[in-house]
Amino acid sequence: MTRGECLTLLDRDAGGLPLSLQVELLGLNRSGLYYRPMAPTAEELALKRRIDEIYNKCPFYGSRKIAAQLQRDGQQVNRKAVQRHMREMGIEGVRPGPNLSKRNLESQIYPYLLRNLAIITPNQVWGTDITCIRLANGWLYLVAFMDWYSRYVVSWALVSSPVIK
Repeated sequence: MTRGECLTLLDRDAGGLPLSLQVELLGLNRSGLYYRPMAPTAEELALKRRIDEIYNKCPFYGSRKIAAQLQRDGQQVNRKAVQRHMREMGIEGVRPGPNLSKRNLESQIYPYLLRNLAIITPNQVWGTDITCIRLANGWLYLVAFMDWYSRYVVSWALVSSPVIK
């Protein structure tokens, strides 16, 4: 159970057990009761959006080059702040990994099961795709299931995410 789930179990009304006893039973610190996370400021969101734009344009840029580009654009930001924002956003510069051209002989090779299959009827084979769409205040995820024979969209759903943290 996460800390946030434990905090939702607390009964803050005066009629129940004292908060200090509830926190002790849940194994939490009392100081965590009073912490209220702050929403990101408009400047921070604008900086993260600009970092994302630079990253989408040049995904091979790391924190050094992104910080340099931001400084050329007139923003006063240092590399450590760019690193922190990139870490919070879950992005990092694209770079080659170790032994990418060598096949791992221990890993199993899975066959492509549709190679010799003639798709001649509807509902014989379905495919799916997930697409991320950036909005002003977060992301929108589009999931679609499609019939390969008729190219008919069988089902789809939109899911939104909160503001970039």
